[in-house]
Amino acid sequence: MTIKDHFQITYKLAYPVVLSQLGQVMVGVADSMMVGRLGAVPLAAASLANSIFFVLLMFGMGISLGITPLVSMAEGKGKVKRIGRLFQHGLWINMGTALTLTCVILGLSQGLHFLNQPEEVVELAIPYLFIITASLFPFMFFQTFKQLAEGLSQTKQAMVITVLCNLVNVFLNWVLIFGKLGAPEMGLVGAGLATLISRILMPIMMGWYILGSKRYRLYHLTLGLKKLSFPMVSRILKIGIPTGFQYIFEVSAFGSAAIMMGWIGVNALAGHQVALNLASISYMMAGGLSTAGMIRVSNQIGKGNFKAMREAGMVVFAMVLVFMAITALIFVSFREFLPTLYIDDPHVIATSASLLIIAGMFQISDGVQVAGLGVLRGMEDVKFPTWITLIAYWVLGLPLGYFLAFELNMGAEGIWYGLLIGLTITAVVLFIRFHRLSQKAIQQKSI
Repeated sequence: MTIKDHFQITYKLAYPVVLSQLGQVMVGVADSMMVGRLGAVPLAAASLANSIFFVLLMFGMGISLGITPLVSMAEGKGKVKRIGRLFQHGLWINMGTALTLTCVILGLSQGLHFLNQPEEVVELAIPYLFIITASLFPFMFFQTFKQLAEGLSQTKQAMVITVLCNLVNVFLNWVLIFGKLGAPEMGLVGAGLATLISRILMPIMMGWYILGSKRYRLYHLTLGLKKLSFPMVSRILKIGIPTGFQYIFEVSAFGSAAIMMGWIGVNALAGHQVALNLASISYMMAGGLSTAGMIRVSNQIGKGNFKAMREAGMVVFAMVLVFMAITALIFVSFREFLPTLYIDDPHVIATSASLLIIAGMFQISDGVQVAGLGVLRGMEDVKFPTWITLIAYWVLGLPLGYFLAFELNMGAEGIWYGLLIGLTITAVVLFIRFHRLSQKAIQQKSI
């Protein structure tokens, strides 16, 4: 295969995943934009609740990703029955994960009053957090169907469903937040209900398509589990749990940054939420390229073609570099305008604009590290990247951010500079890791 062939195949796989990932993050973006119209306090409350919820939501997403490379490898080897069994085991693993995460969030919600946050922010955040937590079960159900389809290189269905449900979320936000069409004006609680309803629709639509489609009948997909295979559970969790912790270490670092922003003040926290919300758009889109890289790498390993595996991974790095360079230019060029899409408070806009300059700086690092995590996951190399993510953010990035913000009085910008350093270290190490492992695989194959 030529590099052009790799690019075309990766692009066809990636763009639906990119749009699907964008659709998921746009739920949060739509909430923030509309809630921002209510003022800085509701926006800060949404930031506080989401800083907890999305850490654990991303852990659940990481668990579900354990299905995809195994399905892709099984397809490469032509093992049809194994794909159906992976789906069944993945479903029950995901449901167990949703139950566990719900209990954890309910427990953590009782401690919001002890995080030294503004009391008016905490009072608004708790009911909103309870409502969006209820969306974990339908979300994980949807993820099971989505990761199965993506493992089979069929990525468009989840894209269409995610975009449609995101439009439903935006419409319900307008109705429930502001009390339109005769509905009561519910404010932040309305935003939570809109998110919950849209996430309930997602698994219904995806499940109806996959279970009723002729394309999937040869895999004999069922929602029940006749015989539990502990080796298969272990194989899925061996990828899923470290992947979940990778997400936790990164997302919780930004969540902890939100808590530190609350120590600075409401405007800093709201400004952080706006800038992070914008950065999350490019991150999730780069995550789509990462998922495509994972699928391509694992599928080529299943076929025993390690040269094509290495080329596919390197193409993903190149594509994500170009994409994130463009987003960096957009963030820096439109830093004064973009925050006005969320809020009209001049102090929050000024804080967001200064943070978007730093966000532009870490776009390249963010893209490379998420691509590295994806291609290494395709090789089932997850433990080393997990440790690197932990060290980069929690041993270096966050402590340095705290030092710059509070000891050197750099404020909100200091916190983000610390995160920038963590992202850059992770990116460099993961690229070197894939380069060495892929070269080694080719050499061993040729012996």
